[in-house]
Amino acid sequence: MSTPSFELEPHLADLRTRVRAFVEEHVIPNEAAIVAEDQHKERTTLTRVREKARSAGLFVPHLPKEHGGLGLGVMGMCALFREMGRSPIGAACFNCDAPDQGNMDLLLKSASPAVRERWLAPLARAEITSGFSMTEPAPGAGADPSNLKTRARRDGNEWVIDGHKWFTTGGGDASFLIVMARTSDEGREAASMFVVDRHAKGIEHVRDVPTMSPPILAHREAEMRFHGVRVGDDAVLGQIGDGFRLAQARLVPARLTHCMRWLGLAARALEMCREYVVTRESFGKTLAHHQLIQKKFADGALRIHAGNLMTLHCATMLEKGLEKEARPYSSMAKNHVANLLCDVLDDAIQMHGALGYSEDKPFSLWYRFARAARIADGPDEVHDVVIARDFLRGALTTLV
Repeated sequence: MSTPSFELEPHLADLRTRVRAFVEEHVIPNEAAIVAEDQHKERTTLTRVREKARSAGLFVPHLPKEHGGLGLGVMGMCALFREMGRSPIGAACFNCDAPDQGNMDLLLKSASPAVRERWLAPLARAEITSGFSMTEPAPGAGADPSNLKTRARRDGNEWVIDGHKWFTTGGGDASFLIVMARTSDEGREAASMFVVDRHAKGIEHVRDVPTMSPPILAHREAEMRFHGVRVGDDAVLGQIGDGFRLAQARLVPARLTHCMRWLGLAARALEMCREYVVTRESFGKTLAHHQLIQKKFADGALRIHAGNLMTLHCATMLEKGLEKEARPYSSMAKNHVANLLCDVLDDAIQMHGALGYSEDKPFSLWYRFARAARIADGPDEVHDVVIARDFLRGALTTLV
C-alpha cells in the first residue's frame, strides 16, 4: 500500500499560516482577559476578537460559504484547528469550538429546514450556543451508549422526552440541545436524536457539575433532567432510529479536530519549555545541556510528530469517504494524542520546577484542562478495545 502524502494544498497552507498569525497576534495576547471575563459570563473581549476573525475571513471555516464559512473538508479543518489549538480558547475565537462545531455539522447534514433556519443560522453567527446531551449518570449511557436510559415516546403527533443527562457541555447557557433518546429496543436502531429548545417546558438545569478543571468559556458540564418535554417531528435529526449512526458520524471527525487542537497546545507548551531551559542554569550549565532534560524534549517532539501523522492519515481516509475504515485509526489518534498532551504538560511542569507548579505559568491550568482528554469522546480503554478488535479481525490493513 502506498504511503499517503500529507502535504497541504497551497490554499490550505496559506490559510494555516494566516490562522497561526491571527492566533499569535490576537488570541494569545487576549487569553487572560477572555477567561477572566468569562468567569462573570461577559464576552466583550471574545466578541471583539471574533469580529476580527470574521473580518479576516477566518470565521466558522468548517461551514459552507453560504453560512459564512470556507467550506473546508476534514483535512482543512485539521490543518487550521492545529493552529487554533495553540490556545485553549483559540477555537472559540473562530466559533468552531466543541460542542458547537459538531452540532453545526449535525444540523447542516441531518436537520429539517425549519430547524436549520431556527438554530443553525444564529449558531453560525455566534449569537447563541448549544449543547449535546448524550452522557447519563450510571446506570445510563457513558462509554457504552447502549445503556441509554432517556426515552422518547410517541404521543399523537409529538414526541415526549423523559430522562436524566449530565456532562452536557455548555448546557446551562445553551439556547438549544441535541438530545439522544431511546425510541425503541431494536439494537442499532434503538436511539434517535432530537433538537430541543433549552428553555422548553419540562427541562430542568439541575446544576453545573464541579470538575477537576475550572470552566473555560462554554465548557461548563451541565446536569439536566427532562420531564415530559414535547417536540414535533421536525425536531428529529435524520430519521427515527438514526441516533447511533449520527453519533458515530459526529464523533469520528470530532476526535480528529480535538486531536489537532490538543497537538497545537502540546507544541506551544514544548516551545515555552525551550525558551526556559536555554536560559535557566542549574549545576553549572543551562537546563538545555542536561541529558535528562533533552530526553523530555526528544520524547515530546517525537510524539507530537507521530500524532500529527496519525491524525492527518485518518483525515485523508475520511476525505475519501472511508468512514468505517477510519474508525480504528481515529481511536489510535485520539488515545495517542490525549496521552501525549498530558505527558508533555506534566514534563513542562517538571522542567519549570516550582514555577511550573505555580499559576504564574499556565501549565497547571492546562494540565487540569487536558486530563479530560483521556475521557472525553470515549475513555482510553474503549479505544484500546476498538483498535485491538479491528486488528484481530484483520480490519487494520495499512499496518503492513
